[in-house]
Amino acid sequence: MAGQMREGVRKLFEEANIGHLATVMPDGSPQVTPLWVDFDGEHILVNTAEGRQKPRNIRRDPRVAISVTREGSPFTYAQVRGRVVEVTREGAEEHIDRLAKKYLGRDKYPWRQPGEQRIILRIAPERVSSMGAG
Repeated sequence: MAGQMREGVRKLFEEANIGHLATVMPDGSPQVTPLWVDFDGEHILVNTAEGRQKPRNIRRDPRVAISVTREGSPFTYAQVRGRVVEVTREGAEEHIDRLAKKYLGRDKYPWRQPGEQRIILRIAPERVSSMGAG
């Protein structure tokens, strides 16, 4: 529910802070990846590429947990449990370029691989907790 995303928590996802996304492996064990994060006003957005472990896990089990910590202030953080409600290629190339601008100050994502297909994972927050994020 977007109502659970208080302004301070939303800001953590909108600012250039690194997140950590946990997905569920086939054997039930957790898989965690540091990554760039974004917020569209309702959902947390994560950009990744087809063929990676995250999309494989999510297509099997959409439950995720994600945390984000303010850069330079490790005790200001939020943690969110939710579900991936959409996996889409639509707008994913432009989105990774916007994230490159946000995190690197570069207009284009510099690590594109030949044939890589970018996707956006749209996460609906279900439970949100935070410390120091107002």
